[in-house]
Amino acid sequence: MKFFIDTADVKEIRDAADMGLIDGVTTNPSLVAKTGRKYVDVVREICELVDGPISAEVLSTDYEGMMREALEWRDVHANVVVKLPLTPDGLKATRACSKQGIATNVTLCFSANQALLAAKAGATYISPFIGRLDDISEDGMDLISKVVTIYRNYDFDTEVLVASVRHPVHVLQAALIGADVCTIPFKVIDQLAKHPLTDAGLAKFVEDARKIPR
Repeated sequence: MKFFIDTADVKEIRDAADMGLIDGVTTNPSLVAKTGRKYVDVVREICELVDGPISAEVLSTDYEGMMREALEWRDVHANVVVKLPLTPDGLKATRACSKQGIATNVTLCFSANQALLAAKAGATYISPFIGRLDDISEDGMDLISKVVTIYRNYDFDTEVLVASVRHPVHVLQAALIGADVCTIPFKVIDQLAKHPLTDAGLAKFVEDARKIPR
C-alpha cells in the first residue's frame, strides 16, 4: 500500500519524506489556507520535495471552470494530479481530463455508487472519506471494502485512495482490505511508529548500556 501525506505543511512533508515513508501528497483548500500562502506556490514547493503524485484541487464548481484550472495545474509540474469533486460536472471534467492524459483524483466520495461512476469516468484515483462517514455513525471502512471489491470485479484501473484518515486503525484496516493508497495526516504517521513496548524496550537497552565497561 502506498502512503501519501495529507497536508500542505512543507515541514511535515519534509520530515515524513526524510523517513522514506511518502509516495505522494494530497492537499485541499482547507489545508492550504492554514499556510497563508498562494496555492500554486505551495504545490510547486511540494513538487520539489516529493517525487510522486501531488494532488491539487480545483476551486471551481462548474465544468468550464474546472477544466480551465485543470489545464493550469497540468502546466505547473508533471507530478500534479488534478483533484475534482464527485459531482456531475466533476465527473464530466474527469472524463475530459482522462482523454487528455491528465491524472485525476476524484474527491468527496461517500458511496460505492459514486466510486463506480468515478471509475467509469476514468479517474486515476478515487478518494472515499472514511472519517467523515464515521462522524455520522456510518462505517467508513465498509465503504472501502465495497469499492475495492467492485473495482476488482471489473478490473478498473482507478486506485482506491483512502482519505479522511483519523487514527492508526484506519491505516491498518485499509491495508487489510487491500486499498491501493492511504493518505495520512502527519500526526497519524507519527502514531504508526509508536508502541509502549518499543519505548520500554529502548529505555531498558539504554539503561543496560550504561553498565557496559568503557
